[in-house]
Amino acid sequence: MKGKAAQAFEELHIYQRARELTNEIYRLSRAAAFSGDRGLADQIRRAALSVLSNIAEGFERGTTAEFIQFLYIAKGSCGEVRAQLQIAHDQQYLGREEYHRLENLSRQTSGMISNFIAHLQSSDYPGAKSARPQRLTREEQTRRLEQLRQTQLVNVRRQKEGNRPNPEKANPPEED
Repeated sequence: MKGKAAQAFEELHIYQRARELTNEIYRLSRAAAFSGDRGLADQIRRAALSVLSNIAEGFERGTTAEFIQFLYIAKGSCGEVRAQLQIAHDQQYLGREEYHRLENLSRQTSGMISNFIAHLQSSDYPGAKSARPQRLTREEQTRRLEQLRQTQLVNVRRQKEGNRPNPEKANPPEED
C-alpha cells in the first residue's frame, strides 16, 4: 500500500496495530483477577477502544486537519492505556513480562500515530472531503437558480427570435 492513499481506515497500519492493542486489552481484562476490578477493567477497555475509534472516526471525517485532531486524541488514549497497565501491574493483575509486552505494543502504536501525524502535516493533501462537491447555502442555491432562469429566458427569447418569420425574407424584393 506504500505510496497509495488508503481507501478505508481498515487499511491503515495504525488502525491494524490499534486493533491488536484493543484485542489484547480485552483478553487481559477478562482474566479472573483483573475482571474483578470492574472500574479499572472498564477504563482500560474504553481507553483502548478510544485509540481504535478515533483513528476510524478521524479518517471518515474527510479533512486532513480533522483527521490529525482525532489522531492526537488516539495518541492520548495510548498514554491512558499505558497508565492503566501500570496500575494493573502494580495490583498484580498481570505479570512483568505481559506488562512490558503490552506497554511496548501501546508505545509502538503511539509512535506509529505520531509518525502518521507528521506525515499528514507535511502533506499538501487537504483530505477526501475537499474533492466532494461543497454544499451551498440556501442563498447561494437561490442565486444560482435565478441565474439559470435568467439564462434560460435569454435562450428562449433568442430561439423565438430565430424562429420568427422575417418579413423581408418572406417577401423577397421583386426583380425588375
